[in-house]
Amino acid sequence: MTNRRPSSARWLEEHRTDPYVAAARRDGYRSRAAYKLLELDSSLAARSGGKGLFRSGDAVIELGAAPGGWTQVATTRVGERGRVVALDLLPMDPVPGALILCGDFLDDAILELLRAGLGPSGKADVLLSDMAPNMTGFKVADQGRGSVLVETALDFADGILRPGGRVVLKMFQGPDFHDLVRQARLRFTNVKVEKPPASRDRSAELYLIGTGFRADPMNSPEDFSDRGMPCESSNRH
Repeated sequence: MTNRRPSSARWLEEHRTDPYVAAARRDGYRSRAAYKLLELDSSLAARSGGKGLFRSGDAVIELGAAPGGWTQVATTRVGERGRVVALDLLPMDPVPGALILCGDFLDDAILELLRAGLGPSGKADVLLSDMAPNMTGFKVADQGRGSVLVETALDFADGILRPGGRVVLKMFQGPDFHDLVRQARLRFTNVKVEKPPASRDRSAELYLIGTGFRADPMNSPEDFSDRGMPCESSNRH
């Protein structure tokens, strides 16, 4: 019998006893990550008069979608009149109500399919990104690659979001963290960084929520009165 490494054994035990894993099985979600998006949506609604991330009829783009937990949440939230385009480098099983694409959103052919899936305007109301780099174990390199993904997603938002649009981006602490938040604040009228309760305590991931997309970020006021750590943790574990 092969002995498992201690880290693998810990993960298996954590997975077995994780209440979010059990909830995902009960509720029919493909992954526990669905609850991260649900909690971020609820958090935004609580501080903005009931307006969360989604509206009925919204067009939504999701980057890094596999295995599809967030896609399931998004399709439910936008309803039958909405559009959800989910993209990943990995193949993904169909999700009712969503267009699933496999490829790189920076590829022109994929981008054309993506825009077509959003409807005649080729624009989205919401951009979701749960993208993360394949971890190498080298902290500096992993942080740098994670920062590139966030910056690329923000640049992508410039060309794909409608004015007033919303974004949720996974990000990690690192040397570029505050600069990335600054870049987001140039583009959105309101920006918060949160760690939802469903995010494991040991995970370094955070989520940036931006609302009120500005069509012309170069003309945005650069007013950063709270230059300290911009992370608002809602983790109650």
